[in-house]
Amino acid sequence: MKTLLAVDGTDNSYEAVHALKYFARAEQLTLLHALDAPRPAYPMMPPEVVGEHTTTLEQSVREDGERLLDRVQSLLPMHAGPSTKQLRIGSPVEVIVSIAQEQKADLIVMGARGLGPIKERLLGSVSHRILTLAPCATLIVNGPVKAMKQILLPLQGLSDAEAAIRFLQLKPFHEAVELTLLTVLPSAQPPWPVDAAAYEKLREQALQSARDYIDGVAERLCAIGYQAHGVSVLGTPSAMILQEATTLRSDLILMGTRGRQGITRFVLGSVSHAMLHQMPCPVLAFH
Repeated sequence: MKTLLAVDGTDNSYEAVHALKYFARAEQLTLLHALDAPRPAYPMMPPEVVGEHTTTLEQSVREDGERLLDRVQSLLPMHAGPSTKQLRIGSPVEVIVSIAQEQKADLIVMGARGLGPIKERLLGSVSHRILTLAPCATLIVNGPVKAMKQILLPLQGLSDAEAAIRFLQLKPFHEAVELTLLTVLPSAQPPWPVDAAAYEKLREQALQSARDYIDGVAERLCAIGYQAHGVSVLGTPSAMILQEATTLRSDLILMGTRGRQGITRFVLGSVSHAMLHQMPCPVLAFH
């Protein structure tokens, strides 16, 4: 895989470096530090003074960035693969997405910035925007990474399943992992009048259909070398994903992002901005 590791010097950024320990050796590993160009604090300065201050600020930023990249490179796991460093000044979201596109990256790895809710509403979440715009799979690390063994994989429909299988065929993990496949059915009453017995029968039929679907995907993943089993539940998708991840003590939530319905629409649509920061473990979103 071609991997892009985006770092900014925060604690979660260093945890993202640590997370590489649990991923397979990269064919190409790019260490990227992107920072908005600094601007002088006093806009009424004469143009020649502004230019001098801007040059000084950019030089300071570059020196700090180079030291950060050197530090990150020294912390890479032994099996990380050949690495190169890139320092870019610009919008972090635009730079990360642009570099990922240029290099045809398979995976972006980055730490969540951890902004407070008010500041994040004003500035937008870098993590959320990367998940939305990235051309490849993206790992968001939101805290300490202690393992990458138990993985929760929420799925809804054939498009999610096919995308998951395509990503897992890349063999992205360094060691064997255990996959729990989760599909969630809404627990709402049908829109037409129905008695309790008929409703229970309809619900059981829907659950059985979901079990057949998720078990079929698990069999396909087992056939390519994974340990996988399926779970089907009723409830609200976002709430059930959080509940299952907490109950199973998942090390990672792996889920799809693009052009989906069902679970993905709930998780990465209007709910995702808040939900992303409630996850009890890192999130890896694939296309």
